Amino acid sequence: MKYIVLGLGHFGRSLAIHLTELGHEVIAADKNLSIVEQTKDKITHTVCLDSTDKEAVSSLPLRDSNAVIVAIGEEEGASLLTVALLKQLKVKRIIGRVVSDLQKTVLEAMNIDEYIMPEEEAAERLAMRLDNIDIVDSFKVSDKYSIVETRVPAKYVGMTLKDADLTNKYKVIVLTTLQVETETTAEGATKLLKEASGIAKSDTVLRENDLLVLFGELANIKNLIQKG
Repeated sequence: MKYIVLGLGHFGRSLAIHLTELGHEVIAADKNLSIVEQTKDKITHTVCLDSTDKEAVSSLPLRDSNAVIVAIGEEEGASLLTVALLKQLKVKRIIGRVVSDLQKTVLEAMNIDEYIMPEEEAAERLAMRLDNIDIVDSFKVSDKYSIVETRVPAKYVGMTLKDADLTNKYKVIVLTTLQVETETTAEGATKLLKEASGIAKSDTVLRENDLLVLFGELANIKNLIQKG
């Protein structure tokens, strides 16, 4: 797939590099030439341009792209102008980065219903981990539902999912289990490696030190963790 990322700050740069590593064609743009030069070997294509300049943006293959992501964060005015310009150019899919409630309100008024709040989402995920040491990571699917990685509770170690009966007991769905191993990097740091066991089945055995990937309401997931 082909993506255009406008804005190569920390978030935009990381997004563009990851998309490139996943095999997608990425065109990343920023008005700062030094940033463009620093990332040109890590991203499919990089270009120096002002995303609020209609002529410059029109030179990009907007119609051929699956999505244009406005990743500008520090300059809210420039971000909103860029989104407005993309709307004017009839880009089929625009994803905006939001750094304030006001910016979110303006995007919604412009009928942009796809937006990301990376700082808020990262803070929420960290807060959840700090709130419960057994939560390794989490992802909020909606206001009601979350996907959470958590350690297998001690009382269920050795059981199959059928025997544990977590769905009936706690109203959560086990999506998969993860095997966790540690690896020491060349710099001496410890790195966690996770490998999914595939779609969870009734005969999946819950092993010590494995992680459960759960889907459900956060209150129900916490109930499972606390009672486990």
